[in-house]
Amino acid sequence: MHIHILGICGTFMGGVAQLARAAGHRVTGCDAGVYPPMSTQLEASGIELVEGYDAAQLALAPDVFVVGNAISRGNPLLEEILDRGLPYVSGPQWLADHVLNGKWVLAVAGTHGKTTTSSMLAWILEDAGMAPGFLIGGVPMNFGVSARLGDTPFFVIEADEYDTAFCDKRSKFVHYRPRTAVLNNLEFDHADIFADLAAIETQFHHLVRTLPRSGLIVANGAEASLARVLARGTWTPVERFNAADAWRAEGDDASGQLDLFCGDDRIGGTAWALTGEHNRANAVAALLAARHVGVPLDKGLDALSRFANVKRRMEVRGVANGVTVYDDFAHHPTAIATTVAGLRRKIGGARILAVLEPRSNTMKLGVMKAQLPASLSEVDLAFCYGANLGWDASAALAPMGDKACVEDDLTRLVERVRQAARPGDHVLVMSNGGFGGIHGKLLQALAG
Repeated sequence: MHIHILGICGTFMGGVAQLARAAGHRVTGCDAGVYPPMSTQLEASGIELVEGYDAAQLALAPDVFVVGNAISRGNPLLEEILDRGLPYVSGPQWLADHVLNGKWVLAVAGTHGKTTTSSMLAWILEDAGMAPGFLIGGVPMNFGVSARLGDTPFFVIEADEYDTAFCDKRSKFVHYRPRTAVLNNLEFDHADIFADLAAIETQFHHLVRTLPRSGLIVANGAEASLARVLARGTWTPVERFNAADAWRAEGDDASGQLDLFCGDDRIGGTAWALTGEHNRANAVAALLAARHVGVPLDKGLDALSRFANVKRRMEVRGVANGVTVYDDFAHHPTAIATTVAGLRRKIGGARILAVLEPRSNTMKLGVMKAQLPASLSEVDLAFCYGANLGWDASAALAPMGDKACVEDDLTRLVERVRQAARPGDHVLVMSNGGFGGIHGKLLQALAG
């Protein structure tokens, strides 16, 4: 089969492209921004890329066009496809039909922690010799790639609640039909497509309705939103974590200790490299999901001792003049707060300089702006990139007083951080985008 992918350079669609190529299909694709690192990965896989959405691409005559959810009506190539009545399908639907069909799918859903938990789960199965396929919205360092086809029955997928395509406004994850589903947490997000939290809860209910009786739901017992989702109907056994009377984890960030409990009973423990209560909860979810496919908890804990995290999750990008610079994907206030808390527990009283880009659609709309000061309460200084926002970042961060600095120019922002930093500081950069290459610029400025 020859498929032509519209929006191929996005993380999800790029993963679909690589899985399709590994399955033996001819894959071509187009995007408005064809550039490294995704373009390099795709071309190395033998995938031909086209810049832009010119209707002349119809001459490629694929068997089907696979349309990413970044493609909207008015796109010239999409409009020509529709006018000519050519076959098209969404990325999640193509994936469900041609990759996930017949697999034991382990899906990880939730507002936060999907990438890390999916990576943990894939690694636990890999370490147990189960060689799973996977599609993850980041790059697990244990694997070095974000997608792998695999030749076993098991497939781990990061189950995103964002909408499927221009023609299908259901969440992507309703297409995956998992046997094992992790419901990590659920908060309001994606304000560009969801009116409120109740609308997202409905999508999670739709996911729950697809699980078989022989499946398993691993749910965060501390989330009232997930309790409401499950109260709408379940036909599948539920195991809860992150609650005092259920499965939970305790640990010490300074020593790296992780202990697994069921109620008051300690089941086992290990030493690992991650920090924060959120990652301990992620670990419990991954352990329970892996146990559902046959990995004993003690083996899962042992595997976590060798889990190397995910790129852009508290990733140390370098040290210059005694200042450590981290890269993290956190962008929602809850994720920002938990990331900062994890670093604080690890480094103790050393200073944290947070550098934030409110880049997600939800953050750009200003829906969460009032929560930012509280999410940054544990940092010593906060630097915010205020360009391209529909709201006043200085006003939003005013409750932080002189602890906060807002700059609309990236060069000036880097300089303000350089002036404030001193040896022993930890600079935590948080963005769900490239942030203009600020990590390298900061290290260069600090070194100079």
